[in-house]
Parts: sequence; C-alpha cells; structure tokens
Amino acid sequence: MTSLKYALAAGALLLLTGPSLAQTVGQASGLRQESPIQVQTTFTLFVPGPSGDGEEAQKARDKSRRAVYEMAARECDLLREVLAKDCRMMSVTSNIGRQQYGQQQVEGYSVNGSVSFQITLK
Repeated sequence: MTSLKYALAAGALLLLTGPSLAQTVGQASGLRQESPIQVQTTFTLFVPGPSGDGEEAQKARDKSRRAVYEMAARECDLLREVLAKDCRMMSVTSNIGRQQYGQQQVEGYSVNGSVSFQITLK
C-alpha cells in the first residue's frame, strides 16, 4: 500500500511539473512561439475643453481623437521594446463622451480607446 502511495505521488508530481519543465526547456533552447498572437489595450482619459458645438469644442474633440491615435502609435513601439519582434495594428476604437457638470467641475470630454495588435514574440 505504501508503494502505491509513492507511485501516485510521483505521478501527480510529474503531471504538475511536466508542463512547466517543458516550457522552461523550450525557452532556454531558444524555441519561441513563431505564430502571431493578439494584444489588446484599452484606456480612458479626460481632455478638458469646451463641450458645446462651436469651433473650440470641435478642436477639443479633435484633440481627444488625436490622443487616442498617438497612444495607439506609441503602444506598438512599446510592444517592440518589451516583447515583440514584429507589431501590426489591427484596429483602433475611440469613444468620446461630453462631460459638462456644474460650475465647479471641469468641462471637457471623457475618451475611451481600444487598440488591437498582432505581434510575433521576440
């Protein structure tokens, strides 16, 4: 009975450590995943400015969208620095909502953005 317990314990240990050992050995030998993977980044920010219908409000909305696009462009650079040897932007989504509260709150736009990338690991 004792040898059966040892055999079961050894089998369980092998099942639990096998995948991590295989991953460690694969990475140590330079074998990395060559197929592309997807990365998605989401963010929220606030851009102050007039939120009406005039020219200044349009400039504030343009500034909001520009912030989303600039963040998306920098994200691919960051991915290349950290973990990607190749990065391709797949989609960008921006959602701008008017924020206009009482006289004590700042007027402007709440901006939500989402960016999807396809990368190949280094």
